[in-house]
Amino acid sequence: MSDENPPGLDLARLRAHLDRERPGLVSGPLSATVVEGGRSNLTYIVTDGTGRWVVRRPPLGHVLPTAHDMKREHRVMSALGPTNVPVPPTVLLCEDESVLGARFYVMAFVEGTPYRGADELAALGPERTRAIADRLIDTLVDLHAVEPGSVGLGDFGRPEGFLERQLRRWKKQLDASRSRELPGIEELHDRLAARIPVSPPPAIVHGDYRLDNVLVGGDDRIKAVLDWEMSTLGDPLTDLGLLVAYGERSTLDLSFVSNVSTAPGHPGTDEVIARYAERSGRDVSALNWYIGFAFFKLAVILEGIYYRFSQGKTVGSGFEAIGDGVPPLVAHGNAILKED
Repeated sequence: MSDENPPGLDLARLRAHLDRERPGLVSGPLSATVVEGGRSNLTYIVTDGTGRWVVRRPPLGHVLPTAHDMKREHRVMSALGPTNVPVPPTVLLCEDESVLGARFYVMAFVEGTPYRGADELAALGPERTRAIADRLIDTLVDLHAVEPGSVGLGDFGRPEGFLERQLRRWKKQLDASRSRELPGIEELHDRLAARIPVSPPPAIVHGDYRLDNVLVGGDDRIKAVLDWEMSTLGDPLTDLGLLVAYGERSTLDLSFVSNVSTAPGHPGTDEVIARYAERSGRDVSALNWYIGFAFFKLAVILEGIYYRFSQGKTVGSGFEAIGDGVPPLVAHGNAILKED
């Protein structure tokens, strides 16, 4: 652990705030390390030598508060605390930007592993891999079974017209990051727009549900679901469609994508869908649309990253490979929708 202030985290100011708001929580000087990875928000592990906590704040120099809504993440995790959905216990939310320069929240540290690669799962063996993958699906079913109003999240989103709005949002995102021809992407969008399915009753949607966004304990049980920044009330099948697309995406041999679904013992796409359908009781007959939409969304996200790279706004290596990964996603999305 570093005793120095990592970027974006003033330990003395954090300590003073915690002492004010949670007297007795911290018993010694704080030190911190930055957690690598994660979608976009900054995450730190903080310790006083006895206890450990996690601090989350928006990236430095962020300009879109809605994209990094600390209050939203803190609210959904606090609401889910008493349910069957494993989430880290929340400690506090700070909306006073004078403390750290941005809103932030603090939660308890949860011990666990975010499995990111097939090699990590392969080391566990096929039986344990299967058990972890099954529990990932079961936890998603548990999340979608929570009645939003019963945990104070009845106003957490606008479920009416959810799919239409989502499709419009990602099309707008695509139009804002066009720098080259992408054969088939208009066709994919138009196919999706032409047959938007009727959504089941709304549920709490995670928005980016996958194995490396959960912590798995030494007993292979899921200890905590993380990264709630995309969560809302909406169509639960968007979570399942994205989970399936992440699984199929790894078979497209994209080097920068988590390939956990290729580990021996990991259930195939049909088994993932069947388990969710059986456990949730939901009709999944229109799931191809949701998988096609997930591929469209992933293609737009990756094209946005490639666009920023092509404009010289992203520093680092490997971004050409991300650009090369977009056409296979588009082709796969179109192929799935053609199956119907």
